[in-house]
Amino acid sequence: MSYAEDTEKTTRTPAAPRTTTAARTTARTAAAGLALTLAAGITVSPALATARPGPESRTVAPPTTAGALDRYYHQTLHWGTCMRSPQDGTGRDLDKAGVQCADVTVPLDYTAPGGRTVTVALSRLKATDTRRRIGAILLNNGGPGGPAVDSPPIVRTAMKEVGPRYDIVGFDPRFVGRSTPLDCGWPVSFTWFSAGASRAGFDRQVALSKSLAAKCRATNASVLPHITTRNTARDMDVIRGALGERKISYLGYSYGTYLGTVYTQMFPGRYDRMVLDGAVGPDDYNPRLLKDTVRENEQALSAWAAWAAWAAARHTTYGLGRSRTAVLATIDHVMAKAARAPLTLGTAPDVFRVDDTHIPTLLFMGVADDVDDSRDFLARQVAALSQASKGREAPLSPEFAETLRLLLSGADSASGSSQMAIICGDVPAPREAERYWRDIQRSRGAHPLFGPLTENIGPCAFWDAPREAPTRISHDAPVLLVAATGDPRTTYRSTKALQGRLPGSRLLTLENANRHALYGEYGNACVDTEVNRYLATGRLPEKDENCVK
Repeated sequence: MSYAEDTEKTTRTPAAPRTTTAARTTARTAAAGLALTLAAGITVSPALATARPGPESRTVAPPTTAGALDRYYHQTLHWGTCMRSPQDGTGRDLDKAGVQCADVTVPLDYTAPGGRTVTVALSRLKATDTRRRIGAILLNNGGPGGPAVDSPPIVRTAMKEVGPRYDIVGFDPRFVGRSTPLDCGWPVSFTWFSAGASRAGFDRQVALSKSLAAKCRATNASVLPHITTRNTARDMDVIRGALGERKISYLGYSYGTYLGTVYTQMFPGRYDRMVLDGAVGPDDYNPRLLKDTVRENEQALSAWAAWAAWAAARHTTYGLGRSRTAVLATIDHVMAKAARAPLTLGTAPDVFRVDDTHIPTLLFMGVADDVDDSRDFLARQVAALSQASKGREAPLSPEFAETLRLLLSGADSASGSSQMAIICGDVPAPREAERYWRDIQRSRGAHPLFGPLTENIGPCAFWDAPREAPTRISHDAPVLLVAATGDPRTTYRSTKALQGRLPGSRLLTLENANRHALYGEYGNACVDTEVNRYLATGRLPEKDENCVK
C-alpha cells in the first residue's frame, strides 16, 4: 500500500494532536534540526578552546554539601570575554551583547571527586535591575547534547520586562560544545535514519550502528560511562553553588525538560522557578524515544490542515501536486525511486546521494514547525527530491546543502557523538536486532513512512550498559509545564503524563499548534505573557491555563 493511500484512509477522522520539532530561532532551526526532537543530532558546535580569565572573579560562600565536593562548589569563576579566537563569531556576538563567559570545573566521576576533572562552559548576562533582582536562571535547549552558551541574549528578549531582574546563565553540558569535548570520529553527524523499504536497508543500519558504538568505545571508553543526565544535573548544582545561589531557576526545552525534572528529584529544595517547555514524559525518555511520536508526525505531514495540504495550495510554486493526495503521491514516488537506487542531488562540489533510509529523516525534520517559512523549506526540499527522482538536475539551496552535509557526513561528528553518549548512558536499549526488525515490519501497515524510522535500531543497541539506574520521580515538584497540543517530538500525551507524576505542577497549553518549543520561540503572546508572569512573581497559576494559536 502506498503512503498516499494509507494516509487517505487514516486521516479523514479528526486528527490526533499534530506536531512540530524543536526548531528554536532561525539559527537554532538550522543547527538543531531534530532535537529530542532529534534536534541536537545536527547541532553545529563551536570548536573547543581554552577560556581566558576575565576581569571579574569572586569567591562564594561554602554551600552545604559533602566535603569531598566542597572545592567544586567553592571555586572562583573567572568571568571575561566569550571570544576564543579571532574566528569565533559566536563569542564575538556574545561580547557585543554584554555577555560574559567562564568555565566551571566539575569531577568526571562524582563517586571519585578527587580524580579527573572536566570543564563546563558558562555564559552570563547579568541582571541590570539589581534592586529587584530575583536570582539566576539556568538554560538548556534540549537535544540531548544541545549547547546553550549562545542563548542568554535570546532569552533576555523573550523575558521582556522581567529579563533585567535575572542573571541569565547558559551552559554547554559536559562533553558538548565549548565544554570538554567528545568526538568519536564518526563518518556521519547524525544517527537517526530509517530502515528503508527492505531488509537490506535495515541490515545496513545495523552495521552502521554497531560500527558507531565500537568507534566511540575505542576512542573514548574512559569517559563514556560518565556522560549522563544525572551527572549533568550534578554539574548544574555545582554551577548553582559556584554562582553563589541558594536556589536556581531554570528554563528547559525538550530534553531539557527531562534534565530539569531529574534535577528536581536529585536536588529538592535547590530550585526556585522552573519552566519545562515541550516536556518528556517520565517513561518516554529512552533510546527509542521516538516510538510513540509516529502518529503525530504523520498527521503533521498528511492531515487535512497540515503540510501536504499547505503545499498543494501552492502547487504553482512547488509543483508537488494540486491536492493533498497528489502531494503525498509525489512523496510515494520519491520513496519508491530512492529505494531502487540513491537519488543524486546538487551540483559540484556539493553533490549528495540520498536513499530511502535518509528521506524519512528529512521529512520528519521538516514537519517540526507549522509556520510558513518552515513549510516552505520542506516544500523546496521535496521539490528537489522530486526532480532528482525523475532523473533531472536538482540544484540545492545553501540551506538544504548544509542540511544534507550534516546528515550524510561526519562534518559535525561531535554533536552526534555527544547526543548518543547521553541517551545510551542513561537508559539501556534492547540489544536483539530482530526485535527492531519485527517492530519495523509491524509498523509498516499503519505508518509506512515514519514507522521504519521511529522503530529503527541505533547505536545504543551496541553500547555498554549504563552505570546508574534512571531517575525515579518519587516526589512532587511545583513547575510550570508548557506544551502545544500538536507537538510532534515530545507529544502532548507525554506532557500530560509528566503532569500526572507532578501534581503540584501547572500546565499551560497552546491549542491547535504543530510546534515543539513555544516560549520565546513561536511568537504566541499569550504563552509568553503567562510564562513571564510566573517568572516575575514565582506564583504558578491557580489552575491549568489554555492559549490559542
